[in-house]
Amino acid sequence: MPQTLERVEVLGCQLDPLTMEQTVARCDELIQDNGFAQHMAINAAKLVTLQNDDKLRAIVNRCELINADGQSVVWASKLLGQPLPERVAGIDLMHRLMGLAAERGYPVFVLGAQQEVLERAVANLRDQYPGLQFGGYRHGYFSDDETAAVCDEIRASGARILFVAMSSPRKEYFLGEHGRALGVPLVMGVGGSIDVVAGVTRRAGTRWQKLGLEWLYRLLQEPKRMFGRYARTNSRFIWLVARAKVQRRSRPSGQDATA
Repeated sequence: MPQTLERVEVLGCQLDPLTMEQTVARCDELIQDNGFAQHMAINAAKLVTLQNDDKLRAIVNRCELINADGQSVVWASKLLGQPLPERVAGIDLMHRLMGLAAERGYPVFVLGAQQEVLERAVANLRDQYPGLQFGGYRHGYFSDDETAAVCDEIRASGARILFVAMSSPRKEYFLGEHGRALGVPLVMGVGGSIDVVAGVTRRAGTRWQKLGLEWLYRLLQEPKRMFGRYARTNSRFIWLVARAKVQRRSRPSGQDATA
């Protein structure tokens, strides 16, 4: 097993400086180890939330694999002197792991989305990845009283990878509380990715992604719902990065950036 690279810090969050290829290889190792590992995708909104959500911060800090999901996080890492090699988008990693699962014979379980959307996504994934085995799938609209039964279903499925397609921070709280008891070697939250796979929502094109403007693409799709959220989150993120940059400049020469 290759030596794990030292993590870098962005706004108090530790991230693994891995490329997509390195991340997929690491995921494969974690699955074969047959222990437990949680993947965490970090974007600007999550970095902002982490500043005031102690529960979420504790969950993130103990994850075995943490990637920069947003291009803005990669830019911030470079500005703050601890550069990440590239963005590892959660939806792209999900697709790579679906392909890996089909190749290796790893059964997968998908939890989340509406039942009709989920069934459409599963059908599309089976077409896209011949040989992909589903240990099971279940919609994400369950009550607290049903949580134990949901966990039992996942545990009995024999899945080697669990994809949780619920919103933040619900998916993080769910995996933080129950993940280690599910008997699945690798778990990851995939948010709205299943909606994209099902064709319910559209993802921004490659040019938008490279420019770090996926948030703007989504805003143009749903302006009334997303304007307030992005206005608050983006402005707060920019302020946090600017403050961290000023603090870094004001440190005595030779002092470690993470001190």
